[in-house]
Amino acid sequence: MKPHELERKLGLRFKDRKLLDQALVHPSYLNELRAPSKPRDSYERLEFLGDSVVGAVITGELYQRCPDLNEGDLTKIRSSLVRGRTLAKVARQLELGSYLKLGKGEESSGGTDRESNLAACLEALIGAIFLDHGFDTARKLVLKTMNDDLEAVLSEGVTEDPKSRLQAMIQSKGGMPPFYRLVDSGGPDHAKNFEIEVLMEDKVMGRGRGKRKLEAENEAAQEALRRLNISTVH
Repeated sequence: MKPHELERKLGLRFKDRKLLDQALVHPSYLNELRAPSKPRDSYERLEFLGDSVVGAVITGELYQRCPDLNEGDLTKIRSSLVRGRTLAKVARQLELGSYLKLGKGEESSGGTDRESNLAACLEALIGAIFLDHGFDTARKLVLKTMNDDLEAVLSEGVTEDPKSRLQAMIQSKGGMPPFYRLVDSGGPDHAKNFEIEVLMEDKVMGRGRGKRKLEAENEAAQEALRRLNISTVH
């Protein structure tokens, strides 16, 4: 799909189209291109910026809407909203995977629908909008696209994360606790990426990627739950 189609979905037009283009470039895409066709940068720097914007928007909204909650409860709710799984869900609704520019290897391995890629792309897009249109426009888009998840967590509470659920399921059956193994890590200090496997009795049951180790572990646990035919939805 063309970037201008994404602009129509977002209901805005970029003044600096290069920002939009950059927000859709996965690091693997840069590794397989040669100058002069090679883009200047991937989405990683914009992702770093967008992460802070999304966090600030959600934090401010929760502070205003939940005057009776203490810091611990607010932090727990915010974490459930800005985590990779929630952001990837929003990215899928926007079909961001169809706009992502990936290296051939990343694309062939399912990168267009990988949770960590989609979450990163969404944050990069928010970062690009912040630079191009300012905080108020970025805030409106965050609240618009994440409203359903925000309403759900405020009315239903925070659901248990996949890592905790996998642990509880295994313990209930008397099994050995799952072991999480770091497979790879890379990227600049401001945008590290981690790849982690979860093993059960020395058998790899899932693999996940994320910009934080916990995020990668949760993605790996979620894949393990799917393989074990455990519903990931309460």
